[in-house]
Amino acid sequence: MNNATRLQYLEAMGIDVRFTVHQAQTGVVAAVDVDEVPSIKQTVALVETSAKVWDVLEKQVSGCKNCELCHSRTQTVFGAGNNNADWMFVGEVPGQSEDLAGQPFVGQAGKLLTEMIQAIGLTRESVYIANILKCRPPNDRAPKVEEIHACSHYLQQQIALVKPKIILAVGRVAAQTLLKTNEPLSKLRGVSHQLTDIPLVVIYHPAYLLRFLPEKRQAWQDLQLANTIYQKIKTL
Repeated sequence: MNNATRLQYLEAMGIDVRFTVHQAQTGVVAAVDVDEVPSIKQTVALVETSAKVWDVLEKQVSGCKNCELCHSRTQTVFGAGNNNADWMFVGEVPGQSEDLAGQPFVGQAGKLLTEMIQAIGLTRESVYIANILKCRPPNDRAPKVEEIHACSHYLQQQIALVKPKIILAVGRVAAQTLLKTNEPLSKLRGVSHQLTDIPLVVIYHPAYLLRFLPEKRQAWQDLQLANTIYQKIKTL
């Protein structure tokens, strides 16, 4: 992505690009031991196995009846994006638009999340996006504890399959659920956390940012923090 396009996404987020410092980054390609490179046949087998596991998991979610939300949903919202992504975004619960589309983060909030992703030089297709819950709570109410518990193993399996290098918890519910805490989002953002051995950064939910535009600058700071952490991981 060229700088001009990236600046457009920053402006769409409400970030004053005059204060954005662009730093050139260089990388060194490490030597690869040819003996350690899987054969084409091995690679194809791994890809096919992974695809089957994903298919089974998605079918389990679509037929899930572990909580009362199965009676009110239009359809489940499994997740979307690159199954082998370095970046994983975990949101809260599907809303009405997501319930109808069967995809996470659509509508205005989804558009803003896409712009946030693009502002740090990524594409929506290159990351993986999932939610704490796979079904929309009626009238967009807050999720119940038992609903979160009933759905948690699906997200855990998604994280295990994706093997992300960094996770972004999008919004209070996602952050508190993943970190197993009742701390407010204001105390969770701005620092790096760990989910087992995976770095985790908490960011504002785009729906919140649409209501409170001044918080977009803090949202940009959180995205920069996540990108800094990720760049350090890449050099290890």
